Amino acid sequence: MKIRDYQPDRDKVAAHRIWREVGWVEEKRHEEAMDVFLSGSRALVAEIEGDAECLVCSVEGEIRYLDASLPMSCVTGVTTSRVARKQGLAARTTAKGIACDAADGAILAALGIFEQGFYDQLGFGCGGYEHWCTFDPARLAIDLPLRVPRRIGEADWEAVHASRLARLHGHGTCDLLAPEVTRAELGWATNGFGLGYCDGPKGELTHHLWATAKEAESGPYTVQWMSYRTREQFHELMGLLRGFGDQVCSIKLREPQGVQFQDLLRQPFRTRQMTRNSQHESRMNASAYWQTRILDLPGCLARTVLEGDPVLFNLVLKDPIVPFLPEDAPWRGVAGAYVVTLGPESSAVDGRDAVLPTLTATVGAFTRMWLGVRPATGLAWTDCLEGPEGLLVDLDRILRIPEPKPDWDL
Repeated sequence: MKIRDYQPDRDKVAAHRIWREVGWVEEKRHEEAMDVFLSGSRALVAEIEGDAECLVCSVEGEIRYLDASLPMSCVTGVTTSRVARKQGLAARTTAKGIACDAADGAILAALGIFEQGFYDQLGFGCGGYEHWCTFDPARLAIDLPLRVPRRIGEADWEAVHASRLARLHGHGTCDLLAPEVTRAELGWATNGFGLGYCDGPKGELTHHLWATAKEAESGPYTVQWMSYRTREQFHELMGLLRGFGDQVCSIKLREPQGVQFQDLLRQPFRTRQMTRNSQHESRMNASAYWQTRILDLPGCLARTVLEGDPVLFNLVLKDPIVPFLPEDAPWRGVAGAYVVTLGPESSAVDGRDAVLPTLTATVGAFTRMWLGVRPATGLAWTDCLEGPEGLLVDLDRILRIPEPKPDWDL
């Protein structure tokens, strides 16, 4: 097996075949969108008998940690052809890609998962639950005068990408910086359409939504993303969705950070009973389908500013990615012994202090705790994290932060 950089002239046909075999592309326009996507990505392939049979791609990004923006690598695709399954290609190619991104300055990595467990072997820990709400737009309790929006299409990809990056950010919000990502997402969409408003001082697109329609006449519609900067802009987008209520029976969207979407619905339980078992059933689903891991512990903690009395402890950190890294990888994981301080000034330095309590954790479990996915006391029950009860309680106190929400499908 040979792992190397993706070469479009040499590997394009094989890459298209891989994504067709896993069901990610079905039409010619999907292949064109894929090529755009790869042009903005770091892509690696693993060869078998001279042909690319595994493709891994990642994109430079940023993640918001409270008020700080941290450089991030987003692994956006891990795919293996039908002839190369169970050969270890995906794990080793992904590990090499992560090592390259870490060497280039990413201090955190994130990805979306097909199933929980596979990426744990590379040190990833599961993120929080994302709530997807399916509702009747006529039931939205938003009564606003409806301005005429601007129609948005594939040709507007630059304005759309800029609007996404300028949207309101909260803890855990992720940005994929390459504009090719947004351009490809617009090209992939089936029955895709966008609506928005250009209220910037120079006519910039300030707030918009991008949606797809399973059935254009009555839905369901799915809002793939919304971009807004203020409460008023969010309400205006909700007003746009309510405007579909005279024709569209159901719309699905991801619950925005800080919002309990049920607050915006009239008679949510009555509507759920009336629509039960129909294709337009009103409901709320929750699943945790993204994962993260720290790539640079001192770098992450140097940007961590927390309120309260500092918590100091020894950390024995385990990193399962090491066996998957090639010998010449420019980064070797983050396993080791550290003295950690969490507080207004946080840090991690190599070593051990005999006076301090000790926390033992995998990098995935520690990342979940540090990011605020779950408290230390809970992770000690369900994940690979152990320490004295007093230390766990102190960690719960200092890491009392909002639940992270990426607000971008990873």
